[in-house]
Amino acid sequence: MLKAYSAKIGIDGAVAYTILTRVIQAGSGLISIIFIARFLSSSEQGYYYTFASVLAIQIFFELGLSGIITQYTAHEFAHLKWADNFELTGHNYHQSRLSSLLKFCVKWFAIISGVLFVILLVVGFHFFSSYNKDPNVEWRGPWVILCIATSLNLFIDPVLAFFEGLGEVKDMSKVRLIQKGGNLVLLFVFFVCGFKLYAAALASLLAIIINYVQIVFSGRIKILKTIWMARDKWAISYLKEIFPMQWKIAVSWISGYFIFQLFTPVLFATEGSVVAGQMGMTLAVLNGVLSVSISWITTKVPLFAGLIAKKDYGELDLRFNMVLKQASAVCAFGLLFLISVVEVIKHFHLALGNRFLPVLPLVLLAIGTFINQFVFALATYLRCHKKEPFLLQSIVMGFLTAISTIFLGKLYGVNGITIGYVSLLIFVSLIWSIITFNNKKRQWHT
Repeated sequence: MLKAYSAKIGIDGAVAYTILTRVIQAGSGLISIIFIARFLSSSEQGYYYTFASVLAIQIFFELGLSGIITQYTAHEFAHLKWADNFELTGHNYHQSRLSSLLKFCVKWFAIISGVLFVILLVVGFHFFSSYNKDPNVEWRGPWVILCIATSLNLFIDPVLAFFEGLGEVKDMSKVRLIQKGGNLVLLFVFFVCGFKLYAAALASLLAIIINYVQIVFSGRIKILKTIWMARDKWAISYLKEIFPMQWKIAVSWISGYFIFQLFTPVLFATEGSVVAGQMGMTLAVLNGVLSVSISWITTKVPLFAGLIAKKDYGELDLRFNMVLKQASAVCAFGLLFLISVVEVIKHFHLALGNRFLPVLPLVLLAIGTFINQFVFALATYLRCHKKEPFLLQSIVMGFLTAISTIFLGKLYGVNGITIGYVSLLIFVSLIWSIITFNNKKRQWHT
């Protein structure tokens, strides 16, 4: 009965592991909230969340390539199969192209992760030194450790994306589950030991190392070696095949930084670390809900890409519509539950309530979270066609959101930022996304 109910709401093995990972991630955020309120000052909380926003600069280096790797891997592997003893069967054409993709992935991200480390280090020291209003906060050591962890994560993440394209979505969800679980336990221990800002930094670094151990000391490394050696005369051309799609997604992702990550640094610079900390904590719990709900979508990328490769559009739409309804229901329920909990905490005047934004910006950001989940689903569906039709929209939204955040934030504070943001989501992003989705689906499937 339980199995039948799980199937009805769309929870298969991959979704289950991914949901557990997201729940642990959300749990990590909850523990962070509790222990931040207990062990960190309001000023240190501002640094804690502003760290995350500055680290998101990695978007400028990853440039959406991990998602593309999953899709291209799925398109090639749709024509291949595994035999016993890690033997790959199928036409040499697809084996060779798959091997070339893996080699490109490893070589490119090995270089770019090193570059990211240097730039994060320099940018972070400049930003926090310039706007440091509390000399008693020790932020330099934690920042260096976080830069190392972020660079290591940039290198390993596309490898996990490659495995997902091979159909190992459930297995990679398990890998991430173990990593997030380890991060949660380590975070708990380090906070209790009084490591303050070092707690999250050390927990992140050790959790990333867990991912490397899971890949290197397992049969997964044999899979990579087999594909690596399958290279023949055929190769996926980065300039001709990947770049025409990637640069569009890259611009979209860069625009996404100005849409999703600019709030906290702007408030840190204009209103101080306390208000920035309130924004950061509020966004953390909302993103926890979002990360759980989009699990229904992200785990189906290899499935969608495979169906598109076979031009089975009827089955594609059937699966997508069902998954979209399930994800939207989960997101709506999670947001309502979250708002209720935060307001109950404030009603009883608990100290933790002061670490969140007031009810108006909280509700506005929750509405924005639901819209983003819906738009994300539509964009994922279209991008599985190995195309990026959201380029112009992303540029426009990034530009308008950046202007809105800077000017309305300076004039009206948090309320100005959130009202401007949600207005743009409703009247620009949502309407534009629905029109694009309907037009492109009709055009591509005819």
